[in-house]
Amino acid sequence: MRADLVRVEETRTLRGLVEIPSLSGEEAEAGAFLAERMTGLGYEVRTDAVGNVIGEIGDPAGPVVMMVGHLDTVPGILPVRESDRLLFGRGTVDAKGPLAAMAHAGARAAASGAGRFVVVGAVEEEATSRGAHHLAATLDAPDALVIGEPSGSGAVVVGYRGVLRFRYDVSCPPAHTSSPADRAAELASDLWQAVRELLPAGAVDGPLFDRASPALVGLEGGLTRAHAEISCRIPRGFDADRFLDAVREHAAGGEITVIEHVPAVRTGRGAPLVRTFADVVRRRTGDVSIKVKLGTSDMNILAPRWGVPALAYGPGDSRLDHTDEEHICLEEYLIGVDVLAEALPALAQTLTRPADVPGSHPEGRRL
Repeated sequence: MRADLVRVEETRTLRGLVEIPSLSGEEAEAGAFLAERMTGLGYEVRTDAVGNVIGEIGDPAGPVVMMVGHLDTVPGILPVRESDRLLFGRGTVDAKGPLAAMAHAGARAAASGAGRFVVVGAVEEEATSRGAHHLAATLDAPDALVIGEPSGSGAVVVGYRGVLRFRYDVSCPPAHTSSPADRAAELASDLWQAVRELLPAGAVDGPLFDRASPALVGLEGGLTRAHAEISCRIPRGFDADRFLDAVREHAAGGEITVIEHVPAVRTGRGAPLVRTFADVVRRRTGDVSIKVKLGTSDMNILAPRWGVPALAYGPGDSRLDHTDEEHICLEEYLIGVDVLAEALPALAQTLTRPADVPGSHPEGRRL
């Protein structure tokens, strides 16, 4: 296919994905579109039990590089339009741009014969990461993992903070407002203030990535019943059990329920995966930035579970995530495709798959 037609098809995949609304839990139509496009690119495609779309291409006996993006978006319908080579719409950045780039780059990389390239459009990343949890429970580990999130075409993300999210429920006997007795809404507010004292801003010197920071994401209640939901972004090595024990000392008889707990994750800058990607990014863009992110992604779930080197890469400005101005520069998107298409086979060549290692043959892997 002529180079100009390849570029058209790469852009067509991105726009087609963005034009299909796909809130968390409602990704089936977008997943079907992605499956159709990947099938046309030569992938062997299937959809798993929870709706993840999985495409494989390249040498079945080669080292496996898995790329995991997500199909879902946060709520908010934005009109899809193009202006001055900027594509506007929900998901252009977070994270259909990176996902579309991975699909086309994997197909181009497969021509090198260097490895097996697996692209996953995961479900519910913006909610419970249901898709990533299912992948971790049902698939064998790849040899390397790339997460499709917006890093910017000239940057590589090597780490994400973790998250500890919990709910506080408390009840009190009925009492008149003139009574000095405790009121449930006040107890919920007091607990939030206690959490802020336990994790005070600026208590740890150094980068924000190495600090814990709490956010009150929900508070409801009245005189007799109340609940609060608190989400804490946590650094590596954070002792969640000790922190929760401290929180319970302020719970005034209420109940603390953990909703979500995933650890922080970081890949060393000197890892071959990072060096390979950084070298390609530098060649393609003239410079490279190595970043860590203060939020979380499916990398937090998959990398620790599989014990494999991981990073995140994808075109797009993450400052536009979830905003009403979400858009991606199409030239940057195409650069992102080129970076991935060059980096994937280079990475595969650094990975070894000795014949005597269990799971080193295609029949021994559940991909």
